[in-house]
Amino acid sequence: MLQWVMKLSGFDLKYEAQTVIKSQYLADFVAEYTERPGDLTTWSLYIDGSSNKAGSGAGVILESDEGTRIDLSLRFEFLASNNQEEYEALLAGLKLAKQVRAKKFVVLSDSQVITLQTNDTYQAKDPTMKKYLDEAQE
Repeated sequence: MLQWVMKLSGFDLKYEAQTVIKSQYLADFVAEYTERPGDLTTWSLYIDGSSNKAGSGAGVILESDEGTRIDLSLRFEFLASNNQEEYEALLAGLKLAKQVRAKKFVVLSDSQVITLQTNDTYQAKDPTMKKYLDEAQE
């Protein structure tokens, strides 16, 4: 082991946890064991963003009406507004729903801006918000 450390010490390496990959394995596992032909399962997607002086992040919960639940925590490595955090949570949740092959789901958010924009009630005028909205609708 020491030989490997000596050989690699000349490189600028750092370890980063691969939470996205772990989440993918969990989503694959849930999808494999919850999908049934003609599945009428309704999923609830709860999203919320938050920020403080230490940084920003989001929480995502995907839960089936049969009790299957997947929790996902996100920490952002960039400065984000509250609306950006909410959209990041929405996008992560939509990807998670797609990974578990959810055909029917409802998104629940406490962000009035996000819910009104995604329901076409409120127009996204800010270019950043427009990009998020376009990606969510896609």
